[in-house]
Amino acid sequence: MKQIKFTIFPIVLFSLLMTNLYAQIGEDYFLLIGTYTTAPTDGIEVYRYNSKTGKFEFANRTAIQNPSYLAIAPDQKHLYSVSEAGNPNGGSVAAFSFDDRSGILAKINSQPSSGNHPCYVSVHKNGKWVAAGNYSTGNLVYYPVAENGSLGTATMIQHKGSSIVKGRQEGPHLHATVFSPDYKYLMTPDLGLDKVMIYKLNSKGSIITENPGFVALKPGAGPRHLDFHPKKKYAYLMEEMSGNVTALSYKKGKLAVIQTINGHPADFKGTVGSADIHVSPDGKFVYCSNRGESNSIGIFKVNKSDGTLTLAGHQSTLGKTPRNFSIDPTGNYLLVANQNTNDVVIFKRDKMTGLLTDTGERLTVNKPVCLKWAKKGNVI
Repeated sequence: MKQIKFTIFPIVLFSLLMTNLYAQIGEDYFLLIGTYTTAPTDGIEVYRYNSKTGKFEFANRTAIQNPSYLAIAPDQKHLYSVSEAGNPNGGSVAAFSFDDRSGILAKINSQPSSGNHPCYVSVHKNGKWVAAGNYSTGNLVYYPVAENGSLGTATMIQHKGSSIVKGRQEGPHLHATVFSPDYKYLMTPDLGLDKVMIYKLNSKGSIITENPGFVALKPGAGPRHLDFHPKKKYAYLMEEMSGNVTALSYKKGKLAVIQTINGHPADFKGTVGSADIHVSPDGKFVYCSNRGESNSIGIFKVNKSDGTLTLAGHQSTLGKTPRNFSIDPTGNYLLVANQNTNDVVIFKRDKMTGLLTDTGERLTVNKPVCLKWAKKGNVI
């Protein structure tokens, strides 16, 4: 009998230890939400996230005007946010330290964006450069980053030109700053030019401004956001004005169009205003968000041999104006930020079909427009 008790006790103890470990690894990520602000206390909201259950818990809020796009540094110790504003003072980009255990942000400094309405920001993988784009003035700003994460004085590059749609494309409207998978190039979709401008970077990540390349889209397309496939051979572009998704091949800093497919249901006749695009972590599906009168997510299956897309389905966002959405780090959930219904809707993602199912979970957030993930520190 004594031998049996001695054998059972370690098993019970092991079970208790494993239960305790499971509890500790529960909240393993942070979700950071950028917003359009309507009160001085509004700004960036931080939630703790349990990837095992898909549950969220509010952590804190940091006040900043219109942090409509966010970027987390590769070391996850710093965050960069646009402050989307226009005349008379223009916009700015702010640097924050980020505590990856508590989720607390502390402002380090900010720099002018050298233009109006900065709407996108990204960080080089070496953490030494931050790129941002001003929509209304159509210019690119490229900041050096100091050791403490602060932003230095930016290099500014002004886009020039126009396209065919009066009132929307009479000048440049830079809408994203996306680093190539090898971080040797910076891709900048410009809605006003119907081009993706391509800037070469040197070995240290500094931008080379002479003779940028580009890929031209169909006039009136309105290129907005861009995402690369995990295998790095393809990229997918969301066109705001046409509602199309354009698939592109990618090689050594060059993009080439291989397919264009509409992101809306075939019978949709309403106002178009598409926004965001993301490839699933496994590379099998592409998702796009449609604002306007559609308020839907387009779902496409990726042909692994040539990168082309076929329609898999559509999902209502169950809210209005889905400016941004994000797939969680596990690939199990897709979250949609519905700007004009003040909520983030959580969908379960079927990894086999790509289709989405409402979980019934909601986050109530004032005008959410950007969703970013950070790994929680000291996770077992």
